[in-house]
This record gives sequence, C-alpha cells and structure tokens, in this order.
Amino acid sequence: MRVALIIPTRNAGAHLDRLLPAIAMQTLQPDEFLVVDSASRDDTVVRLRAAGARVEVIEPTQFNHGGTRRWASELVDADTLIYLTQDAIPARADTFANIVTDLHAEVGIGVAYGRQLPHPDAGLLGAQSRHFNYPAQSRTKCMNDAPELGIKTCFSSDSFSAYKYEALLAVGGFPDDVIGSEDAYVAARMLLSGYAVRYAADAMVHHSHDYTMFEEFRRYFDIGVFYGRENWIRQAFGAAGGEGLRYVKAEIAALRRAGALYRLPEVVLRSAMKLAGYRLGQVEEQLPLSIKRRVSMFSGYWR
Repeated sequence: MRVALIIPTRNAGAHLDRLLPAIAMQTLQPDEFLVVDSASRDDTVVRLRAAGARVEVIEPTQFNHGGTRRWASELVDADTLIYLTQDAIPARADTFANIVTDLHAEVGIGVAYGRQLPHPDAGLLGAQSRHFNYPAQSRTKCMNDAPELGIKTCFSSDSFSAYKYEALLAVGGFPDDVIGSEDAYVAARMLLSGYAVRYAADAMVHHSHDYTMFEEFRRYFDIGVFYGRENWIRQAFGAAGGEGLRYVKAEIAALRRAGALYRLPEVVLRSAMKLAGYRLGQVEEQLPLSIKRRVSMFSGYWR
C-alpha cells in the first residue's frame, strides 16, 4: 500500500517550524510528499523542497478547494491519500499511522478524518469549537445514521483526512469548482454510494482558529453559498436541526467553567453573525459580485 501526503500551501513559513518536525517524526512516512503552493512570497517553497517535498507552484487565481485537491490526487501514485493543511500540526508521532489504520479498519470506509485539538495558544472560544466538533470517541458513520445526525452525517474535514483513492475515484473525485466544504461534498457522495465515513479520534493534529466576529460572518457566508448551491446534500441528509443551539449551549457551559460569563453577549452576537452570514450565503445569487467579493472569506473564488 502506497501513501501520499498532500498539502496545499500559501505563505506557510510561519507554520513550518512546527509542521516540518512534526511530519519528520511520524512513524509512518509517506511514499510521496506533494505540496501545491499558491505562489508563496516567503520561503515556503525552498524549505519544503529542502524537506523532501515535491512542490508544484500555481497562481493564486488557479487555486480552488475542490479543483486543486482533485488535480493533486492525479499527480501522485498512491492507494491512500492523506490531506493536511499548512496550519494542522500532527500532535503525536503516530498521527499518520493511526488515520491510515482507521481508514482501512473496515472494508466499506472511504474517508477518515482526524481529531483536531486546539493550538496551545488558542483562545477560549476557538478551543471550544474544537472540543465540540471533535470528541474523544471514534465513530464510523453511514447513511443509516442520517435520521440521528442529519447533515452532520457527512461532516468531514480536509484539514486532516485520509482517502482510499479507489473510493475517491468511484464517487467522481473532488468537485472541480466549490467555494469550500469539498470535504463534506465528497463525504456525502461516498455515503450515498454505500461507503462509510470514519472519525478517527486517535489520529490527532493541533488545528484551531480564533476568528473575529466578521471573519465568522464571512466563513458562514461561504458555507451558506456551498449548501445553497449543493441543495442535494440537505435533501439527502436533512438540515442541521438543533445543532446550532447545542453549540451555543456548549459555548455557554465553557464560559461558565472558565469563569467568563461576562462574555455571554459576545457569544450571542457571534451566533447571530454566523446565522446572518449563512442565510445571506444561501441567497447569494441575488447579490452583486462586488458584495460577494467583500463578504466572502474566499474572495478569490468570485473572479
């Protein structure tokens, strides 16, 4: 079995001091290490080539969350594809080994995604987001779980994931052109085709964000655009249901444990901003292009 590690990068220098040693310490070393770099202006390309990676450089305007990952999958010769983002730092030496083990633990699994722990310097709310979405218990999800989990059934994350290449091909590969959430797209296709999605809690990376309120708005605008355009996913799996309310309750509980209930108005306002962004994204076809470029986190998508 051949394993390829694929990382999209852009100006990743700030992360490489942690990322490169974490990759070098892995007990499972990839047979191929491919980086697709969007014309970084720092030393990203030089350092990654020195670390043994094959680096393909593209223009930033060529990058697409789905299309670039699709192209990268065609550049390697491997049975298993590990995708990692530049700011997802393997937390243990067995991170790669564990996700590959989980991916192949059952015949029907098509994709596995790992557990994301907050970065050591993560803020309270950024850390809580990781704890809520990435619990300590592994789980295999299939279509039978949709009545319970709704749209969370196809939740996956290419910040750290591993795919069986044959399963990826069987469902048509990554979409050529999406604003984001290509991981949910492929997971949904796999589930509808009879594959399972594996959450591998023992495969850990450090990955978190401390978004501002406006960044939350922009992020959820993009998510709304995705699900508005890919309405088949909601039709197949249902809506998020009470997930948003459960998330807010978990945030409030985290504030209480930290003695920070004074931040409750912030949590309420952030939740409102997320909802507003998501709803606006779902009606993006009614917005002028200039507005979409301004409010989207992936402004380059609206070229």
